[in-house]
Amino acid sequence: MTSFLSALLVQNDAGRITASHSHARGQLFGAQRGLLTVGAGDSLWVVPATHAVWVPPHCPHSLHSHGAFAGWSVYVDDAACAGLPRQPCVMQASGLLREAVLRAAQWVEGEFDAARQRVAGVILDEVASLPRASLVLPMPADARLRRIAQAIAADLADKRRMEDWAAWAGMAPRTLARRFLSETGFSFADWRQRARLMRALEMLAAQRSVTAIALDLGYDNVSAFIAMFKRSFGVTPSRYFSETE
Repeated sequence: MTSFLSALLVQNDAGRITASHSHARGQLFGAQRGLLTVGAGDSLWVVPATHAVWVPPHCPHSLHSHGAFAGWSVYVDDAACAGLPRQPCVMQASGLLREAVLRAAQWVEGEFDAARQRVAGVILDEVASLPRASLVLPMPADARLRRIAQAIAADLADKRRMEDWAAWAGMAPRTLARRFLSETGFSFADWRQRARLMRALEMLAAQRSVTAIALDLGYDNVSAFIAMFKRSFGVTPSRYFSETE
């Protein structure tokens, strides 16, 4: 049988930034060490080493690894993607998926025998069935809301209230609140907090101190940042990566 899936291992001692691009094949990629930020469609995902991201064929996406990175990538022919998600998504990677990918990365080019078909089938089954993760930051489609979101993301320490941002964008506060919720699924305040959480993960991966991260994200004190982080992830910032390795 003709091969329909290939895998490779990737390692970078420094961070890597890949501009938006697309593939004719579907792509599954994840980290063994380090942290990825992936942009696809109107969303951004933060992908720690416990997770993987699926990007269907022909879907534009960008990639940013933070600090030293080791990971893997799997490419799946378009015809073999029929049963896989049609939208980009992040999933909690299972041990079975990781081991199957590592096995596939050892293959040399050639026809698929029965053993390879079984391993490839395991990978496809895991992509189709693994639990989806919520480490996503949807971006609003409305031009005025997107300007606000991009400005907030560029300076997460900015403490302007929603009313101030509405005036800056030339819209009514009620309209901003209603449309932000309808377009992103999050209230304005929840969206900003999620943006801060995702940036915090990036900074932690770059080995910034918890104190520096709290200040850079606009928190009045470190305790408030630690409490918010623990409510969201179940562990303190200093323990997050040791818990997920």
